[in-house]
Amino acid sequence: MPNLVNLESVSIGFGGPEPVLDGVSLGVDTGDRIGVVGRNGGGKSTLVKVLAGTLTPDGGRRSPVGGLQMALVSQQTQLSGATVRDAVLGGPVPDHEWAADARSRAVVEGLRPGGDRGLDASVDGLSGGERQRIALCAALVQDLDLLVLDEPTNHLDVEGIGWLAEHLLARRTALVVVTHDRWFLDTVASRTWEVVDGHVEQYEGGYGDWIFARAERARLSDAAEQRRQNLARKELAWLRRGPQARTSKPKYRVEAAEALIADVPAPRDTVELVTMAKHRLGRTVVELEDATLTVGDRTLVNRQTWRIGPGDRIGIVGINGSGKTTLLRAVGGERALDGGQRIQGTTVRLAHLSQDLADLPMHRRVLQAVEDIAERVTIGRYEQTASQLAERFGFPANRQWTPVSDLSGGERRRLQLVRLLMTEPNVLLLDEPTNDLDVDTLQQLEDLLDGWPGTLVVVSHDRYLTERVCDRAVALFGDGKITDLPGGIDEYLRRRAGQPAAPSISASSAPGNGAPRGEAERRAARKEATRIERRLEKIDSQEKKLHEKLAAAATEPGRLQELDAELRALVSEREQLEEAWLENAVD
Repeated sequence: MPNLVNLESVSIGFGGPEPVLDGVSLGVDTGDRIGVVGRNGGGKSTLVKVLAGTLTPDGGRRSPVGGLQMALVSQQTQLSGATVRDAVLGGPVPDHEWAADARSRAVVEGLRPGGDRGLDASVDGLSGGERQRIALCAALVQDLDLLVLDEPTNHLDVEGIGWLAEHLLARRTALVVVTHDRWFLDTVASRTWEVVDGHVEQYEGGYGDWIFARAERARLSDAAEQRRQNLARKELAWLRRGPQARTSKPKYRVEAAEALIADVPAPRDTVELVTMAKHRLGRTVVELEDATLTVGDRTLVNRQTWRIGPGDRIGIVGINGSGKTTLLRAVGGERALDGGQRIQGTTVRLAHLSQDLADLPMHRRVLQAVEDIAERVTIGRYEQTASQLAERFGFPANRQWTPVSDLSGGERRRLQLVRLLMTEPNVLLLDEPTNDLDVDTLQQLEDLLDGWPGTLVVVSHDRYLTERVCDRAVALFGDGKITDLPGGIDEYLRRRAGQPAAPSISASSAPGNGAPRGEAERRAARKEATRIERRLEKIDSQEKKLHEKLAAAATEPGRLQELDAELRALVSEREQLEEAWLENAVD
């Protein structure tokens, strides 16, 4: 059976010195689910437009199978019809008709294209994000052979992204999707295309497999690739050591992956960073006491007490419109409380990455815009110049003299991040930091945050980033509370779906947030945590010695069995101690 669509020696350049695509040949088969990754401006959107037939290449050929039914949902959406119903369903289809079709019903109920306004709302005046969600719905209700999506998760919340992933996995339609959302990519994709230097590198599997392949490729490359190798290996280490949900299926050649990351430390030393944060911040960072936040006649937060301490790394989750950005602005002092009070520590230097790019000096060049803030910066233990930090975020020396006005949306977002970090804040508030950032830049950001000794509060629909850089999560469920989520985003999704979850507690009474826990109890808990840490250190030492003895006893079956039993007992004790440490180290 032929592929659904093939590209043969496709080239396209847009008149620049280097072609965006240079002799690309590839194909999409029935049942393929392909994730497309690469740097901003590298040609991802160009590739999918050529694949979909909406852009004609300068050279080469596109060959679709006869009668191919396909749809492209791009970042520039054109809607047909006066109402949401027209745009999604193709006309004034009555409710009883579309609801009788299982696919249409699932899509409309899952993505709610009209929001609170319903299907009969006018499309006039809709935001770009709302238009893209409607276009996505219009594609998903169709019976297609191939679905091509360009950044479909940009305007969906965590719950919407989860629904979309499940929906795409359940249907047989072939899929090609451009996305920077690593969780979505790893969940949905069975193959990955990386667009790099005008070519397309093809890999089996999703994000985790791609990271492993890149790390292996970097390991075999020359010294010029050393920095990229280290980042890829660190990312792979986190994937292999991360939450159980991420390691529940055999995505890697396990032995090779473990060998590759054997000498890679954990992404961050939480205890050391919290200690450094306390020295820089003191005991008080930002506290909201009996806080109320309202928008119109809606109460987003109702008389909640939330204390953010030194070294806290917190992710805020909730559906679109639940008040996440409003809460973040209140934490930053940019939005006054409608009740209660905000307390900020005297040593706090706060920086807020908003979704607005208006603060960039369009008349300056990139390096000038960074040096306007500072010429040198110390992040964690390392000092960097403005040029070095700019290069770390994707601005090589020749690009640092580009006018800011000539930068793409993703490049402006990267520049905004660099300028923010040059202020040397000790409290970072990040509102949708992944918008317009490619995977490589996200890795750079996460690598930097791993060693950043400060307090971090993140609002993001990117589940991967939130789980990667945050140690805790809180949710806004629309009940006026700031709810602590011990089970993280998995617990949030279970609660949103109405499934039973582990008991949660309000963040106002959560440990570490001003809970009325007695001082004596806190001292006892800290003492017990310290005792457990000492025992864990001894267990680590004993495990190393046991492994050496096991290697030496390779030809003695009886001795091997005895040593193996000792090792299993130590591992079991360590797991119990780690659980006990978590219970006692919450303060």
